[in-house]
Amino acid sequence: MAEIHRTTLVPGKLDLLAEWLPRQRWCATKGREPRLRKLGGYRLDDPTGEVGIEVMVVADESGATPVVYQVPMTYRAAPLDDARHALIGEAEHGVLGHRWFYDAPHDPVFVDRLLALVEGEVPAQHQDVSHTLDERVVGTHVAGPHVRLVRSHVLRGEQSNTSVVCEVVEVTTGLPAEPVIVKLFRTLQEGENPDVVVQSALTEAGSTQVPATVGHVVGTWLDPLSPAQEGREVTGHLAFAQRFFPGVEDAWRVALRAAGEGTDFAREARELGESTARIHVTLAQTLGTHEADDAQRSALVASVRERAAAALAEVPALASYESGIAAVLDRFAHAPWPALQRVHGDYHLGQVLHVGDRGWVAVDFEGEPLRPLSERVRPDLALRDVAGMLRSLDYAGGSVELDRPGTSARGWVSAGRAAFLAGYAAVTGTDPSTDPTAADVLAGLELDKALYEVVYEARNRPSWLGIPTAAVQRLVTGDPAPRTDSRKDLA
Repeated sequence: MAEIHRTTLVPGKLDLLAEWLPRQRWCATKGREPRLRKLGGYRLDDPTGEVGIEVMVVADESGATPVVYQVPMTYRAAPLDDARHALIGEAEHGVLGHRWFYDAPHDPVFVDRLLALVEGEVPAQHQDVSHTLDERVVGTHVAGPHVRLVRSHVLRGEQSNTSVVCEVVEVTTGLPAEPVIVKLFRTLQEGENPDVVVQSALTEAGSTQVPATVGHVVGTWLDPLSPAQEGREVTGHLAFAQRFFPGVEDAWRVALRAAGEGTDFAREARELGESTARIHVTLAQTLGTHEADDAQRSALVASVRERAAAALAEVPALASYESGIAAVLDRFAHAPWPALQRVHGDYHLGQVLHVGDRGWVAVDFEGEPLRPLSERVRPDLALRDVAGMLRSLDYAGGSVELDRPGTSARGWVSAGRAAFLAGYAAVTGTDPSTDPTAADVLAGLELDKALYEVVYEARNRPSWLGIPTAAVQRLVTGDPAPRTDSRKDLA
C-alpha cells in the first residue's frame, strides 16, 4: 500500500508537467503556456517498493474551454535505462531525495501494474491518502485468459492516445499468450468511450470481426467546468486493452498496392463488405436500434448542411455545384431512414486489418476523434460506415492517380465499390446503392463525407484536394468518371 509523504517537492509535479506537456504529440493546447489544475488521479503499488507510480488527471485552463489530460508518471531514485526520451523532469523530494520523473507508459513497472489493474487483479490506491484503496477507479476483465507482462513497447506516431504493445504469458500456465495492446486515453471526457463499449459488446457477442477485448479501466475526476468548492465528480474510461495482431497490414496498404499495380481487389472488397455488414448486424442485435425522432433527424440533417456550408466557404470553386449539393442533401433529408444504431463512426481502409484466417478485423471504434464524446456515443445511421469505406476506396484510386499523372484508376475504384456493396448486400439482403429506400441516404452520407474531406484537404493537403472535389462532382452530376485533377480550377 502506498505511503504518501507530506513534504516538499521542488519543482512541483504541475510545474514539471507545464514544461513537458506542450511538447507531446497528443497535447491539444500547443502554442499556449499551460495553466494546470489537478482534478484527480490514483496510484498503483510497485510490489518491490522501488518505483513510485501515480496517474494524474489535470485540466489545462489556458484556453476558453478546459482540456483534461491523463498523465501517468513513475518516479525513481536513479535514471531508467534507455528512457531519456520519456523523462518528464527531475525534482528534489523532501524525504526521498532526488527523483527522476518519467512518462509512465515507457516504464515497464507501470505497464505491468496497469495491465494487472485492467485485468482486475490489483486495486487502485488513493492518490492522497496513505494505505487506502480508491474504489472510484475500477479495472474490469472482459474476455480471455488472465495474462502477465513479459515486456512492452510504446507505439510511435499516435496523435491522441498512447498505446503500449505487451508481450504476455498466461497467469495459470506460464505459457506465451497472444500479445495485448493497452490504449491509454490521454484526453479525457465524461462518459463511456465508444471504443470500449462497442468493441466489448462485439467481443461478448462472439464476433471475430474485432480484436477480442481484454479489459478496461474506469475512473473519476473533478468536473473542470464545475466550481471547485462543489467538488462535482465525473466518470469516464481511462484505459482499454485488447488482443494485438503483430505483423499484419491494414486494408489501406493492401488496397493501395493493388490499385498501384492495377490488380483485382474485388474479392477482398467483397469480403470487407461482408465483414462490415456482420459488425452492423451484431451491433444492432446486442446494443439495439431505434427509429430517429424528429429532434435526432433535425440535428443530423443540420450537421450535414453545416459541413456543406463550410466546404463551399473554404473552396469557392465548388459554387458551381451548390444547387446539386443542395438537391442531394434535400433527398437525404426527406428519404425514409433505416433505424439508428451504434456504428464504427470513422470507418475507412486504415481502420481494418487483414489477419490471416480471420480475414478483415476492424479496430478503433472511437469515431471521429475531433467530435465531442457526447456526439460520438449517439446511435447513427449504419450507412455512414458504408459511405466512409466507399470514400476510402476512392481515395486509394485517387492517390495512385495523383502519384502517376495521366493514369486512371476509375475502373479499379468502380469494381472495388461494386464488390464491397455486393458483399454488404449478401449479409443484409439489401444493396444500399440501388435500394430505393436506402440509395438517397447513402448518397447523402457519401457526399457529406466528401465535403468533410474537401475542408480537410484544403487546409492540410491542397495537392490532394482534387480527390474529394471530383467525388463531389460525381455525386451531384451522376458522372461515373469525373476528372480527378481539379487543382487548376481551384487555383
